[in-house]
Amino acid sequence: MTDTPPDHLSIDPRSPHFDRDALERGVGIRFKGNERTDVEEYSISEGWIRVALGKKMDRHGRPLTIKLMGPVEAWYQSGGEAGEGDAGEQVDADD
Repeated sequence: MTDTPPDHLSIDPRSPHFDRDALERGVGIRFKGNERTDVEEYSISEGWIRVALGKKMDRHGRPLTIKLMGPVEAWYQSGGEAGEGDAGEQVDADD
């Protein structure tokens, strides 16, 4: 698995940009220099994030979102070290 998160990622399972494996590893988002934990969807190449608009819901019960434009950075919060540790444990088990 690569250490670069996808260019476009969504937490909505109905979205074509949903990636369970990437979300399980944990993706950190920095938007305009600040770390954000409330991001519903992002696109690095297009330079935007989508965040929930308070506790408001649409008629289908999904949160209303707003698109914010600006520089976006993404990284994996974990998984790189855990993946190496798992491989190391497998090597020890084979010995």
